[in-house]
Amino acid sequence: MKVMAQLAMVMNLDKCIGCHTCSVTCKQAWTNRSGTEYVWFNNVETRPGQGYPRIYEDQERWRGGWIRDKKGRLRLRDGGRLSKLLRIFANPKLPGIGDYYEPWTYDYENLTSAPLGDTLPVAAPRSQITGEPMKIEWGPNWDDNLAGSLETQQKDPILKKVSDEVKVKLEETFMFYLPRICEHCLNPSCVASCPSGAMYKRSEDGIVLVDQNRCRGWRMCVSGCPYKKVYFNHKTGKAEKCTLCYPRMELGLPTICSETCVGRLRYLGLVLYDADKVLEAASVENDTDLYEAQCRILLDPNDPEVIAAAKAEGISDDWLEAAQRSPVYALINTYKVALPLHPEYRTMPMVWYIPPLSPVVDAVSRDGHDGEDVGNLFGAIEALRIPIAYLAELFTAGDTKPVDDVLRRLAAMRSYMRDINLGRDTQPHIPASVGMTEEQIYEMYRLLAIAKYEERYVIPTAYTGEIPAAAHDLECSLSGDGGPGMYEAGPFANPTEGPTPVAVEAFHATRQRHTNGEHSSRVNLLNWDGNGTPAGMFPEEQKQ
Repeated sequence: MKVMAQLAMVMNLDKCIGCHTCSVTCKQAWTNRSGTEYVWFNNVETRPGQGYPRIYEDQERWRGGWIRDKKGRLRLRDGGRLSKLLRIFANPKLPGIGDYYEPWTYDYENLTSAPLGDTLPVAAPRSQITGEPMKIEWGPNWDDNLAGSLETQQKDPILKKVSDEVKVKLEETFMFYLPRICEHCLNPSCVASCPSGAMYKRSEDGIVLVDQNRCRGWRMCVSGCPYKKVYFNHKTGKAEKCTLCYPRMELGLPTICSETCVGRLRYLGLVLYDADKVLEAASVENDTDLYEAQCRILLDPNDPEVIAAAKAEGISDDWLEAAQRSPVYALINTYKVALPLHPEYRTMPMVWYIPPLSPVVDAVSRDGHDGEDVGNLFGAIEALRIPIAYLAELFTAGDTKPVDDVLRRLAAMRSYMRDINLGRDTQPHIPASVGMTEEQIYEMYRLLAIAKYEERYVIPTAYTGEIPAAAHDLECSLSGDGGPGMYEAGPFANPTEGPTPVAVEAFHATRQRHTNGEHSSRVNLLNWDGNGTPAGMFPEEQKQ
């Protein structure tokens, strides 16, 4: 058993309101540079819909992820080394700008410079790539709130698989929001697809990154990623992707998308897994067995044998403690309400989702029934307007039983907690009906409904206390020529002035350096209350 650590995320889809705050803040932090106009490390899709890029889930077209051959071995769907070598300079298996969208701005100058006339001037759209006038026909969130209607809705690859069970009528349709980032997979096909070795998975925390110095812009990683969360910067000629905000994570801070999430639907934590079992789990014969196989390789951080093996691999006590308090492991393996996105791609994704239950409650209540009665909820799940088959195609490779079990646990939690909130006696048979104890269902409620900040984000810090004193040393390692750093000058700053240290990471690191008492060359003004003389302002007399 080889124990390794992985930072992972769980998103509760019941709480997503589709406000796109996560997308906007991620865009401002990471991709507000030239060449990344179309890049969205985080995006929120409306389901059903085509997604971003358009129809990215159609692997017969894009050939991402892994497949299992007749001998039981994993092979890249996009082909092996010879196949990649033959098209290394011309890779046709890529989404084009039409599948993403051509980014645009507006000719605002025309509003102020147009001559007087009988008609009002307009700000016509112009391409941010060519600068020429353009017609807007597609965007990064064109399906938002079913805006695409039947014209685009029926092209949803998942909807096609369950079309016999779903009547696609606009007035009777269903919808929910699906936020997406890079999955930071345990078995990443993007890493395996990269000919230059620029794409790599960090051994200490499992974050998948791109070495900008080694990247040669061949874009095989874009083809290999089945989630299409690797992007090509046409200005720098390099691939870029979500970094899970690792400069923040190393300081114990959550990702930008998690920190700014209005619905508080994201959970971050550490999980331990058996690296020796990843290939075996990803190679199971049936796609429907992949969810359970992935759950099995996630190790119990309270198991003495696992603890001993983790320490033998150099995992510190702080990280073990973080794994034991991890909300991610609890939601995946303890309460069993989180599911992976498209496990059939065999990449072992590590961003998991709690499927939505709210439409069930709303539908029951609209009919005049008690929307939180356990009998009504269990019955409504079977006739859910969001078809369980659709959710199963997203999260369990088509197996409806795990999705049904998750929805029943969530329904049981609502019914059980209603009795407590109304001051009535609890009904132990409710949690027992879904294989849980009263204590477990209450703890699950606390985590999903009222968990505090430090309970939702349990992130072990990688900071060792040896931060250099010079301010420029606090820059992100990705801050370079065209790099997606967090310390670059903002869009309104003078680019010749150098980086502007306004990031929260710099503040926390500086505060730690000032308060640990090791650096006497700097004065601690962060905690000074304004009274008296701050310690270190004047040099102390040397004792003879």
